[in-house]
Amino acid sequence: MRSLHGPGHPDPRSILVALPTWVGDFVMATPALRAIRNRFPGAHIAFLMEPNLRELVRGGDWMNESIEWPGQDGRRPWRRAYRDLVWDLRRRQFDWAVLLPNSFRSALLARFIKAKRRIGYDRDGRGWLLTDRLPVKNRWTAELLRQAERRGHFVSLPPERFIAPGTFDALSPMAPQGKYWPMPIVEYYADLAEALGCERPGDRLELFTTTDADLSIDDRLKMLGLENRGPLVVLSPGAKYGAAKCWLPDRFAATADRLIETDDAVVVVTCGPGEEPIAQSIAGAMRHTGHLLIDPLLSLGELKSLILLADLLICNDAGPRHFAKAFDVPVVTIFGPTHPQWTATSYVAERIVRVDVDCGPCQQRVCPLGHLKCMTGVSVDMVITAARELLAGRTLAATTR
Repeated sequence: MRSLHGPGHPDPRSILVALPTWVGDFVMATPALRAIRNRFPGAHIAFLMEPNLRELVRGGDWMNESIEWPGQDGRRPWRRAYRDLVWDLRRRQFDWAVLLPNSFRSALLARFIKAKRRIGYDRDGRGWLLTDRLPVKNRWTAELLRQAERRGHFVSLPPERFIAPGTFDALSPMAPQGKYWPMPIVEYYADLAEALGCERPGDRLELFTTTDADLSIDDRLKMLGLENRGPLVVLSPGAKYGAAKCWLPDRFAATADRLIETDDAVVVVTCGPGEEPIAQSIAGAMRHTGHLLIDPLLSLGELKSLILLADLLICNDAGPRHFAKAFDVPVVTIFGPTHPQWTATSYVAERIVRVDVDCGPCQQRVCPLGHLKCMTGVSVDMVITAARELLAGRTLAATTR
């Protein structure tokens, strides 16, 4: 992709980076955020983010400061909280506003604050708000489409079934009309970073923990008598996206029991707000002891610290999966209605467990046909095989250090 920043253009002194909303999308943006920080080390970089990302960003050195969007009640342009945000950001006179999300509202805010350059993808009717408009296509997608075309393979689901809110469509002029090919989000963000004049980032995710969260998790594990035991297996059975992405609680429970019996595993079950019944169902269905971390629930900062200590994470296709990648922790990810290519990276210690079904991947939050075959088709044996392979590799690596 042609660089928007080259010889003759002064480096920005200040950059506002609008972050994605979803937890997983933020983690997948970290290679691009690192590339921006490295390319403009002298710039003052501010993150504009949702409050739910506060604990994820803590400890990171990608930015100089973080600024949060107003709460849901204050997001309309005529609201006092929104106007205060606009005036505060306008006063700072940002040279650039770099928009990672595709949202219209991020582009509108960038226009309101009079950022000198407003850089983002030209989609969702917001192009007129941007000074630098990027097309939604790249060489990665084009190469995939060339390979797929040679093989006669194209994804042919109509967009309303295939494209999820908050993601993107990688439509290529090479593809027949109405045919789409999923593109990894990390590559989508990499294209944007490269257009800024950054060296193209890889797909190595990164996160940081904080001392207070590390100490809190150490205390929680000690209270449960879990220090100096192992291997530590963390189950994360929820998914904010929707119920269709959640594997069955009784199968999580059976998997945990098997790992306790065969690998002497210590199993910890965690979840997010509103997902407590799922975690309790798993613990209630287990024949052996599983340890629930729901009273109180872990913050995202504490969840980072827990996963950093884990020998294995077993989860649905949700944000915690990317925590494991960032911390080099083995992870088994159970996929249902979502296409793995949207969130693909080259991380070698992940095993994706899924089954092909004639109705998917549909990208729906709730199964439109009511049978959820993409999830019920994933067996305990499939997950156990993947989990034990990763645990064996973890043990071998530890003994050869």
